[in-house]
Amino acid sequence: MIFYTFKGSLALRDKLKNWEGGKLVVHITEMPIKCPVAPLEFAFLADSFFKDKKMRDKVEITYVTPLSGAFTKPKATEALEHLLEEKHIKIESDFAIMEVDNEKKEIVDYGGRTVPFDILVTVPTNKGDDVMERSGLGDDLNFVPTHKATLQSKAHENIFVIGDASNIPASKAGSVAHFEAEILTENILRYVKGEPLKEEFDGHANCFIETGGGKALLIDFNYTHEPVEGTFPFPGVGPLRLMKESRMNHLGKLAFKWIYWHMLLKGTHIPFVSATMSESGKKYD
Repeated sequence: MIFYTFKGSLALRDKLKNWEGGKLVVHITEMPIKCPVAPLEFAFLADSFFKDKKMRDKVEITYVTPLSGAFTKPKATEALEHLLEEKHIKIESDFAIMEVDNEKKEIVDYGGRTVPFDILVTVPTNKGDDVMERSGLGDDLNFVPTHKATLQSKAHENIFVIGDASNIPASKAGSVAHFEAEILTENILRYVKGEPLKEEFDGHANCFIETGGGKALLIDFNYTHEPVEGTFPFPGVGPLRLMKESRMNHLGKLAFKWIYWHMLLKGTHIPFVSATMSESGKKYD
């Protein structure tokens, strides 16, 4: 089942509601995907869901990824794999899927490795919109080749690209699109005036990862700096803690929900969260 569509998510909800247990496999086909942590969140929340139903001992959860670990960055991978282990969620990494064998109820990689399932929750290959293919602007996956610092199209100087439309090496997440917007807007105005573009977008992304049980983990990173421990959004004060599972981070995500609907969508500037990542309050070696 695919939970990235409305129909698929409803079908999955109905299946899990009355499921009596077995092997649940959460699988990523290939990168890039909408957001690297979404399948992890599903695995964590599935663990919490089955605990609440008093049937966690009847469910074996396996997280299958084409990456060499749970995430794209080493330190975050270490922290997230620790959580997977703590929650008794198995991980199968470096899995390059060849086929889904529905008769045998297993997925098979090109090396012949198999992972059995009773329910397969899979994240398919993500592509850009079909309009990009029709326009000729997109690459093989319908993403627009984009200068990663200016957000200007590499092929057409009068086109600027934001969000999922771009092929920049950053998460395809809402926070990234928000940070891009601030720099893209200024660069469009500069282009219209014939001024040099600012090469300022650094791939900044931050993301709450719901881990179940009313807790969450928060990460903040960019092109060159991986997620590390620290405080956010105020250096040394927080109140949120980076790379630490906590109740406060969960409450922070709930607060952000209000901020999203009542501030971000209205274009209200949030002064304490910069479009470019701050290194203050972070613990770098």
